[in-house]
Amino acid sequence: MVRFFTFLLLVFPLALFAAENADPVWQLYDQSEDIAILAEHETQSMHFKLINSKLIDKNQLWAPFTAELNQFTEQNYEALKSLILDKSIESIQQSISAGLLSYESLVTFYIYRIRAFESDDNLFINGLISLNPEAITRARMLDSQRQQNSDAERDSMYGIPVLLKDNIGFQGLPTTAGAVALQNNLTSDAFVVDQLQAKGAIILGKANLSEWAYFFCTSCPSGYSAMGGQTLNPYGRFLFGTGGSSAGSGASVAANYATVAIGSETSGSILSPASANSLVGLKPTTGSLSRTGVVPISATLDTTGPMARSVADVVSLFNAMSGYDRADTAMPLISDNFSLIYRQPSLSGKRIGVLESYADNEFYQQAVSLLVENGAIAISLDFVAENVERFSEFLGAEMVHDLPLYLEQHASDEVSISSIADLQIFNAADIDLRAPYGQSLVDMMAEIDLSDTELKSLREGLQADARSQLEQLFRNSNLDVLLSINNRNAGLAARANFPALTIPMGYEESGRPIGLTLFAPSFREQDLIDIGASFEFLSHARIMPALYR
Repeated sequence: MVRFFTFLLLVFPLALFAAENADPVWQLYDQSEDIAILAEHETQSMHFKLINSKLIDKNQLWAPFTAELNQFTEQNYEALKSLILDKSIESIQQSISAGLLSYESLVTFYIYRIRAFESDDNLFINGLISLNPEAITRARMLDSQRQQNSDAERDSMYGIPVLLKDNIGFQGLPTTAGAVALQNNLTSDAFVVDQLQAKGAIILGKANLSEWAYFFCTSCPSGYSAMGGQTLNPYGRFLFGTGGSSAGSGASVAANYATVAIGSETSGSILSPASANSLVGLKPTTGSLSRTGVVPISATLDTTGPMARSVADVVSLFNAMSGYDRADTAMPLISDNFSLIYRQPSLSGKRIGVLESYADNEFYQQAVSLLVENGAIAISLDFVAENVERFSEFLGAEMVHDLPLYLEQHASDEVSISSIADLQIFNAADIDLRAPYGQSLVDMMAEIDLSDTELKSLREGLQADARSQLEQLFRNSNLDVLLSINNRNAGLAARANFPALTIPMGYEESGRPIGLTLFAPSFREQDLIDIGASFEFLSHARIMPALYR
């Protein structure tokens, strides 16, 4: 067994240390017993058919870092935990400035931790699909630049390791969307990745996700993909789902595999995994962040967005991703200068919409009371979103149109599909490997036959209905934000193009995380950040998952 040491490590060159014990080695374990137990789970979506990917040898994830990991001991790891584990971007940068930490040791710490946990049959979460083999090299280069010009002004994201949901393009790693059909999809950098790297961020790797951003099959568990296997929730690996579709982004940041991560959302896919994994997640207004280079579902609703352990880190990541992308027609010109400010202004006079339907939810009511005690004005609302028909058909019709455009403009030559029909045929050729839960939504899309005029009419109708409901609610009650829980009402907000922010607000008796979610009108993200930051400061609700401390 690896021995643990407790002496304090300052920042010494990693080469001074030699590994004293055998390195962890991942071995495919017999998952049959766990699957049998899960078959009795009270929640149908936890009835997994498989857990580990059939396509990934996890040892290959960290193989490029053999030399560095051989020089990084358990002593190093234990000594650095207090500087890195669950620390904010600001705290990490302060440790760098104080000479207690380097970007190289920061990145190496995360890779060492990933190897240790992902090699352990009792702790792995399948949160990753790939690691960037150049991550440590880039960190070393950034350390050198910082030393050579110590007085230079740098973005807060400089040297910070970021995980990308694996539908976001990054040169050097495949962009798979979790699908075997895109296994060899080597693409260029997405626009948001270019922005991040220009600020000095380090792309640590690609996070697992619900395959095709959870628009693939109706019986797939959230967090499952053929490429990455089943993502597990660090707060309860076989107790709670991870939320979808940015499941790997959520689980990996919760387990401290990286400082922050990027997710994407069409309808709930940032809010759901952020709340399920006790994180802060921002679903921005579509048009505030670029989607160029991101595998699409819907050009109308898709957006990228930041996921982190604090509101401040979400703001840092959002600002580093932002910028006007001429290729993304959803972006208005204001996006060039659109940024957020982390602050904690007074809550006095802030009008918060409180839904009567959550009257019996103690976490929600406590959150409202906390905000009111500090100056907010609670506006009670008897509001239930109207049921919407044809939403899945609309998303399917958009994906039928938008996926071929992505494949034509961004996919590598090794990708053999060019349409939804091609994807359906490709998966059917080896259903056990490529679609073990079936591909019912692909089958549905293959049957869609809407003209451009019909699709436009459907789009306009769905959006107008949602905007009417929310705009009337905000106007009649003069609201600053509307409060909800987890990803409830996410679909309504998505159709209306209202941004949303979810923040940890506690844990149920079982240990399941629960989040407070705020909605605001388009491009009013700053209202979400202001009220969200105040709630976070007042509640101090988030705690680390016990087994990942």
